[in-house]
Amino acid sequence: MNFRSSKIITADHPVPDTVSDFQQQAQVLVEAGRELYRLGMVPATSGNFSARLDDGTIAITVSGRHKGRLTIDDIMLIDANGKPLEDRRPSAETLLHVQIYQRFPEANVILHPHSVNATLLSRLQKSHLLLQDYELLKAFPGIDSHDCKVTVPVFANDQNIERLAAKVDDHMQHANVIHGYLIAGHGFYTWGKSADDVMRHVEAFEFLFDCELRMRRMTS
Repeated sequence: MNFRSSKIITADHPVPDTVSDFQQQAQVLVEAGRELYRLGMVPATSGNFSARLDDGTIAITVSGRHKGRLTIDDIMLIDANGKPLEDRRPSAETLLHVQIYQRFPEANVILHPHSVNATLLSRLQKSHLLLQDYELLKAFPGIDSHDCKVTVPVFANDQNIERLAAKVDDHMQHANVIHGYLIAGHGFYTWGKSADDVMRHVEAFEFLFDCELRMRRMTS
């Protein structure tokens, strides 16, 4: 199924809701890619993004695309289980997106940057990163005070994405509230109800990761 049709849209042939929804969400991912690339968080062809549509299907970046140069044609559709709905290959990490959407019904957008700070911290921390007593923790939903602890799990990298997704899901099933996680030597995943929400989470995580790395240098 490919919604990027060349069919002329007129008043007699309006755009179906699903098509319009796809185009809107695809443009959101395109703009996110440009901003994250500007911030140096998706070098080369790293990272992947997705958005859940109203009908439950998922718009996701096509495998191997440069995220700073995305166009709507670099976004494709998959079903809720990760099966492609068109004859192209989605991100190799599609099942990690599917796992998040299945675990968090309120999640509508997922971003996976490969920032330097996240990548370094993911190699320094063995099982988790503890973020505590930062005012910026209030950027995450449900937090209204700096006086709290946010645990960011760290998972070993694995080229078997199905196995990795199962490990992530098992951890989330038994953990407290999670707003994102790191993959060792890889980057981080975070999600939100909207593009604005998830970009706020990305910015907050990146600031906090930077703070943690600077503290380590100051105390070493």
